[in-house]
Amino acid sequence: MFKKILIANRGEIALRVVRACRDLGIPSVVAYSEADRDSLAVRLADEAICVGPAQSAKSYLHTPSIISAALITGADALHPGYGFLSENPYVAEICERVGITFIGPSPTVMEKMSEKTVARKMMQDAGLPITPGSEGALPNLDVAKRVASQIGYPVMLKALAGGGGRGIRIIESESDLERVFPLARAEADKAFSSGELYLEKYIPNPRHIEIQILADNYGNVIHLGERDCSIQRRYQKIMEEAPAPNLTEALRAKIGAAAVIGAKAIGYTNAGTIEFLLANTGEFYFMEMNTRIQVEHGVTEEVTGIDLVKWQIRIAAGERLTLSQKDIKIQGYAIECRVNAEDPANNFRPDAGTISLFVPPGGPGIRVDSHLYSGYTAPAYYDSLLGKIIAKGSTREEALTRLERALHDTVINGVKTTIPFQLKILGDEEYRAGRAYLDFVDKKMSGGW
Repeated sequence: MFKKILIANRGEIALRVVRACRDLGIPSVVAYSEADRDSLAVRLADEAICVGPAQSAKSYLHTPSIISAALITGADALHPGYGFLSENPYVAEICERVGITFIGPSPTVMEKMSEKTVARKMMQDAGLPITPGSEGALPNLDVAKRVASQIGYPVMLKALAGGGGRGIRIIESESDLERVFPLARAEADKAFSSGELYLEKYIPNPRHIEIQILADNYGNVIHLGERDCSIQRRYQKIMEEAPAPNLTEALRAKIGAAAVIGAKAIGYTNAGTIEFLLANTGEFYFMEMNTRIQVEHGVTEEVTGIDLVKWQIRIAAGERLTLSQKDIKIQGYAIECRVNAEDPANNFRPDAGTISLFVPPGGPGIRVDSHLYSGYTAPAYYDSLLGKIIAKGSTREEALTRLERALHDTVINGVKTTIPFQLKILGDEEYRAGRAYLDFVDKKMSGGW
């Protein structure tokens, strides 16, 4: 096992990894920016080291500072959390060169999965269904028009280097493509330092279903069931649940088996997530693979009883999976709200400031993953996630009722939050019936929410 782990992240995920390290008896070091000097993760870790100023480009995204912090503190492993450097193959490669274990997949696999068209081709070769689309980056508008004509409108124009739902445009016609293509290329170049685009067939009213994978270094791969992440706003997840409602057991098994096949085909190791679009016809298509722990991993932990972060660490340390597929039992339902510092009444404008009072919810079936405390100042430099509230119940209805109660009980004074909007979702009849789809929230908002 590792002697010490550097946590190259902030917020609730840094705190989550600190706690996993403590459970395993491993000293932890949190790398923090000047803006996070008083964060809860810094306070609770065994050690902490400043890696730069508030700007993430000069701290959390500055590879030399992160690697130096690991070496200075004597850490022999690095946990990247999610976001920031978590899916950067260059960082994983540097870790290898200096004798630090990167807690995640190999740089080669990470790089291949980060290239969306390469990932699609590899999964297609493994036998997974993929949505019709371009085989690689679109060199120009003429090629884009030809591909779109072949697969039929509407299509999705995507940034090749995009992720997390960013860099996506829905194109309804050729004239729409002519207008949007140069704009999307410029936006992708600005956001992702790459203007390359590709096309996929647009599937109307799909669901976003993802499969959690664990894979060790000895060829053992299992899945831990699915999560439904269809509740999104502008392709950003708001709420997630496990298991997905209204799926047949046969379809669950089929999607899970496909994810395991895909992970084995690429030689994947550690925790990862394979994401699919599920059409209302029952057909499903590979979208992408996230080569890291997901924000929503907690709902899977709640219904399986398996600590994914501890398993990340154990696998990276060379341990074999002691779990087989038959050991995975899904018990009950878990639903998560991502509580963000945003103002729903003001077009979800991000908010920042001092939390004058934080009272987390409690009671049966409630889990709170948050780095907040009364007096904490939520900085304006980073993602607006304040924490996650997860409710578990023996039935989906019980989980929904507990989550509604937990949101009403939560007190966060000092910043605006998304809780009022999430309560509106929980009160919607279609959502309560498990009939949500990927454009559900956006269509509800355009209809008067």
